[in-house]
Amino acid sequence: MQYTKYTIETTAEAEDIMSAVLADCGIEGIEIEDSTPWTNEELDEIFVDEVPLNKDIPEGVAYISFYLSEEDDIPSILSSVRSAIEDMRALSAVSLGSLKISSSEIKDEDYINSWKQFFHAFSIDLFGGRKLGIIPSWEESSDTASSSDLLIHIDPGTAFGTGAHETTRLCITELSEYVKPGMKILDVGTGSGILAMASFLLDAGRVTATELDKNAPPAVEGNFEKNGLKDADFELFMGDLTSDSDLRKKTGSGYDIVVANILPIVLIPLTGVVREFLKEDGILIYSGILTEKAPAVRQALKDNGLHILKEDIMGEWCAIVSGL
Repeated sequence: MQYTKYTIETTAEAEDIMSAVLADCGIEGIEIEDSTPWTNEELDEIFVDEVPLNKDIPEGVAYISFYLSEEDDIPSILSSVRSAIEDMRALSAVSLGSLKISSSEIKDEDYINSWKQFFHAFSIDLFGGRKLGIIPSWEESSDTASSSDLLIHIDPGTAFGTGAHETTRLCITELSEYVKPGMKILDVGTGSGILAMASFLLDAGRVTATELDKNAPPAVEGNFEKNGLKDADFELFMGDLTSDSDLRKKTGSGYDIVVANILPIVLIPLTGVVREFLKEDGILIYSGILTEKAPAVRQALKDNGLHILKEDIMGEWCAIVSGL
């Protein structure tokens, strides 16, 4: 399959805003290039000694790329992106740079494999002092394995979710606090299945997941097999819970925990139906929230009868835990 790589020239300080805007346009995976050096803390987290800088990129400039295939509705997606960019120009107080868009053709195998050089084994600190190690399928890391209490081997393929992003780390940390043996979990927007797998490692009894991305099912199936979870009590439904009442019926109710690592543009309308799935004492874990968007999510939760139990922040992102 042929892919086209689209690259937007912006600024380093606008990276998170642009990432959120592209996600709002339905773009689920992006690539960011800039000349900002990694901190020692970041290097420690991914177990590498050095990350080469792109010295050809001027200081403060960033390039954000996304990929579209010949099967995508390219004119419609690009129209949405351009419209969103114009809105950003008018509304954002952050310096956005030129916002020029360029494109290049990419072969299928290059698209699938090019990002692997940036994903290395790392660990996540869990509630209670344990560690969860995450190791890509193409890499061996005895250091990560030996220092972790739990392990996930993962190959995201073209489905979102390596666990490295702050939002996924936040979700896994929250799950480690609230999952109890035998619990029934609903994972909304499962991507590569990483939150579902983490739930099983934390002793969940059953996990149901939903997803929109057609690339997710094979990625989830492969990852479950890699982690010895092929026979786990797991079911994946394709579709949008917010708009599809039939899917909500299939998904059922009585969940101990509902977890969703999605942007507020999806979380807010989801909040209007999420009570259908939760037990009376159930827990709702939301992540994918830029801290500046948190007030809108909090209000949606309160408007729908949920009370906030806690919030955790990592970088510019936050997770909100609430209950009925």
